[in-house]
Amino acid sequence: MMQAVILAAGNSTRTYPLTVNTPKPLLKILDTTIIERNLSALKKTGKVTSFIIVVGFQKERIISFLGKSFEGIPVTYVEQKRIDGSGGALNAAKSLLKGRFIVCCGDDLYSEKDLLNMTEKDLCVMGKEVDDVRDWGIFTLKAGQVTGFEEKPNVSASKIANVGAYVLDASIFSYALKKTSRGELELTDYIRHLIDSGKRVSCVMSEDFWLPVGYPWKYLEANVFFVRRLQGQSIKGRIEEGVTIKGDVYIGEGTIVKSGSYIDGPAYIGKDCVIGPHAYIRPDSIIMDGVTFRGEVFDAVLMDGVTAKHACYLAHSVIGPRANIGAGTITADFRHDGRSNITLVKGKKVDTGRRKLGAFLGEDVHTGIGTLIYPGRKIWPGGSTLPGEIVTKDKEVMKDKEGK
Repeated sequence: MMQAVILAAGNSTRTYPLTVNTPKPLLKILDTTIIERNLSALKKTGKVTSFIIVVGFQKERIISFLGKSFEGIPVTYVEQKRIDGSGGALNAAKSLLKGRFIVCCGDDLYSEKDLLNMTEKDLCVMGKEVDDVRDWGIFTLKAGQVTGFEEKPNVSASKIANVGAYVLDASIFSYALKKTSRGELELTDYIRHLIDSGKRVSCVMSEDFWLPVGYPWKYLEANVFFVRRLQGQSIKGRIEEGVTIKGDVYIGEGTIVKSGSYIDGPAYIGKDCVIGPHAYIRPDSIIMDGVTFRGEVFDAVLMDGVTAKHACYLAHSVIGPRANIGAGTITADFRHDGRSNITLVKGKKVDTGRRKLGAFLGEDVHTGIGTLIYPGRKIWPGGSTLPGEIVTKDKEVMKDKEGK
């Protein structure tokens, strides 16, 4: 039996505009937040006696949301007062840790099966083979044991990425972490210390799933991953005559699907929505709670309270909570040259690896009628467009819910 530590203190700037005002662990995947999914997966291993959650950004929201226990397991919160890396986050909890414990990042998604495999090892990390080592910390292995670690190497003989889950022992805290050139304390330096001390650190490979949610399109892909796990049809709402439903589809309580609508699964529609009339819900669409939609949606997430009452086309996109989508709004998604889409993240161009990529809108965005949005463009919370506007650049309107 062991304690579980969830690192959930960061402000997740790479997933802007979705996380300008919202901690990433509280973003929903279908109907359940990221942090709840991870806590549930840990609980289901049957090995966890208590949770320790390291908080920082918007700490009050996380504490208020989860409370003092999760499904009968006590939860304790500690604050990472200075955001100084993953090692600093773990150190914030060290006074509470005794013996072996498991650590997970709060904004990636892990499976119960993989976490259970980890708990059966004395000391271990979780790894996953990747194609491009430049984006990840990379473990080198010998006979299943970790022999070294490199942070985002240009080239490496190994392709085993660090997925941010570990089983450690409180004895590691006798080693004092040193700040990197970026001024951060890295948790992986504890792994290096264990290896240098002659300890055996196993690498458990992720066999089920690991879903990093490091960019807005990765949030979309995580939702699509889970919608594709739907099996059969679960219809709890009201379906009018003249509606066509095909494939694996979930429709929540209180939702009405009006005549002439066509739903082609896999698709998820939450509670208290109004769909149609004559809406077209294409595969890999996720419509969360309280959405009003009449248009065409494809491979997209419409978060809680979105309103799109008139004809529009929203594809390969994430539309933030309470956004109001004007008639005729279109998210362009395909480059004329057929190459993968590029988008700006923290001022730098990032190749998304996606040939089709739509738009990413924060909460409370309003688009004017006839708005056209270029692929990969973002609109910050509270932002808006004029009627007929063509959005060719990100609209970084830093406005919180109070309009400050």
